[in-house]
Amino acid sequence: MPMKFGHHFHAYQPGDIVYVKDGDGSKPIEYEERKSPVAIKIRGEEVKGENWTRAMLYSYEHIADTLWRMKGISIDIEPFTFLMLLRYHRKAFEETVSLLEKFDAVPTTPFHPIVPHLDEFEQRILARVSFDFYAPLIEKRTIIGYWLPEAVITRRSTEIVESSTDRRLVFLLDERQLLYDFPHAKYSCNRYSNSFVFGREWELSDAFAFNTLDVPGLISKTLERRDGYKENAGVPYLVFTASDLESLLGNPEQLGRFTAWMKGLEENGIERVSAQEFVMKKLSGEFKRLEGECEFEMGVKDYSAWSDYFDLSPDGKTSDSRWLGYLRGDGKVFARKVNGRKISQLWKVAFTKLFEELNRAVRWGVLEGLRELGVKNPEEFLVRYARIFFKDYYDYFGIETSISYVLEPANGEKQALKLGRIYYLMLLANHSCPRFWENLDTRVAFGNVSVIAKALIELMNYFEDERGSVFVEAYLKLLNFGKLYHLWNLGSLPALEGWETSEKAWNSALKPEVPSSGYNVVTRAALYVGKRDMKGELRRIIDPYNLEWAVADTGHIPGERHGHWENQGWCEHRD
Repeated sequence: MPMKFGHHFHAYQPGDIVYVKDGDGSKPIEYEERKSPVAIKIRGEEVKGENWTRAMLYSYEHIADTLWRMKGISIDIEPFTFLMLLRYHRKAFEETVSLLEKFDAVPTTPFHPIVPHLDEFEQRILARVSFDFYAPLIEKRTIIGYWLPEAVITRRSTEIVESSTDRRLVFLLDERQLLYDFPHAKYSCNRYSNSFVFGREWELSDAFAFNTLDVPGLISKTLERRDGYKENAGVPYLVFTASDLESLLGNPEQLGRFTAWMKGLEENGIERVSAQEFVMKKLSGEFKRLEGECEFEMGVKDYSAWSDYFDLSPDGKTSDSRWLGYLRGDGKVFARKVNGRKISQLWKVAFTKLFEELNRAVRWGVLEGLRELGVKNPEEFLVRYARIFFKDYYDYFGIETSISYVLEPANGEKQALKLGRIYYLMLLANHSCPRFWENLDTRVAFGNVSVIAKALIELMNYFEDERGSVFVEAYLKLLNFGKLYHLWNLGSLPALEGWETSEKAWNSALKPEVPSSGYNVVTRAALYVGKRDMKGELRRIIDPYNLEWAVADTGHIPGERHGHWENQGWCEHRD
């Protein structure tokens, strides 16, 4: 049967960092984690963790055991997630490495930012690091997949990724991002820029991830995707689905459901191949091609994503509005319901703008410091610094991690290590997940702010002259996040229903969800770091604040409510 089927799993956990410990940059960072015990059930077995991240990582052992018997699977694991797996559960890490060597390992951007929202300088560094990190897992492959976090893509971001490797790439997206010009392009090998592109069947993918179809339903709905024209012509075509790896943990039966779905397709004569393998076989001639196939230029909507508020889409395509807080088409700020309460997403507008400013401040400080040290190639040094940040991972594969190798582009200047550390803290603080959720007060928002606050404070201490004021000013915007409404005139922005940009809506969105603090989570996280790190004159910055409210407790993330939390009321941190 010409129909083929492939599935991609995307694995990402942002971590539960509440505080990054001091360091000189010569070693990987050390940090303190949230202590908020939770358990999830997998096939009747309870998997417990000190926090959500740990519980998820412990569960990878169950996932690897199930997927080992599969084929036609591709997997990407975000590098920091992979590093945590090595640190906390080495056995599961080793099994996962074996799994990726068997399947198609797919490089992805470190730290899971919304890539097109970053400055091109960061995009270039992260693209290069993604291939360097995945080098031991993709060394034998000439055609590889690539996963942009949340699949948010632009042609320019694509070009930057392409320029960072000599391999042919297959960008894995959602079908709602693609602009089909003619029917036969669907399920086919399509070119995009200098690469190829595949869009997942979103209805099938969501039906599995959110458990809206039983196994017979999944099988029959997959078979309904038959392309009669290609069947008659004997031209192989690929029905492609994708989901978060954690979708296998959505309920105790999910692993079994996936196995049964795949088995049912096999019994119906459907061969399973990954999107990358499909493209490779088309190019090699092993799979028959339509006339012009693999040469068709597929249109892709800039700033589209694989997961957006599709009910707000004006054109049947996705966008990045979920992470912006406003509709990209007309700029109108909207609201979403959480636990029956409508919450304005205006906070995302401010959060996005704030981190753009903070990133710019940190980048300027790091490049200024490297310039003072006489570093002629700061970009190369910052790429190589990944070998220190992810040292345990690189050491596992026997890849060079020496200080002399990392400092070669920095003329051996050891002070550059501190600046490399600060830059990577900024990258670590740009996880996409705070803006994925509708409520601001979450453990992931706390983590981003805590880490960027650490980077800013370290720059205050690095520059002992007037340049330090740049980072004091940036840190003050974290402390005074609530006041940005007036500073940035957010009330003048258009609103979808009319009320979303009012001061009342802003204050409601920022209201803390924990009983232990009166501060919004951004202020709370910045103070949590500041009260430990600010000494001498810098201490005066936080003196006016109530430091008893500087706690790491946050609200729960709605999508994690199915976990069995010891504290159901809020996501605590037990010091």
